[in-house]
Amino acid sequence: MNPELVALAQSASVTLVGLMATDAWEHTRDGFVALWQRARPERADAVATELGNTREDLAADATVEDELAVEWQGRIRRLLTDRPEVAVELRRLLDELAPGTSAPTATVAQHATAGGHSRVYQAGRDQHITER
Repeated sequence: MNPELVALAQSASVTLVGLMATDAWEHTRDGFVALWQRARPERADAVATELGNTREDLAADATVEDELAVEWQGRIRRLLTDRPEVAVELRRLLDELAPGTSAPTATVAQHATAGGHSRVYQAGRDQHITER
């Protein structure tokens, strides 16, 4: 498979799963279901159900985010393999949902110092912290 399409599938899956726990979820879900509706209408309802199930899994256990993204990467990769022309629409959707995710980004340098009992959390993108 074209390495560019593999990278697009990876970016799309990370964006999709990352937005599941945000206020943008409904718009994200609608965009991905509409994409499938146009490319593979016979799978659109199943994809909508699978998206809901994935969101429930993520809400139950945030530590499975990477695993869920890999599952969606496979689904998106198969869609792009069957219908490579969907790549243009998928890039457009990603730019709408999370501008800059489908294009190369600038390098970010972060520096922090903690003292005593303090903690420092830094991220170049989404960050999920669960302390127990």
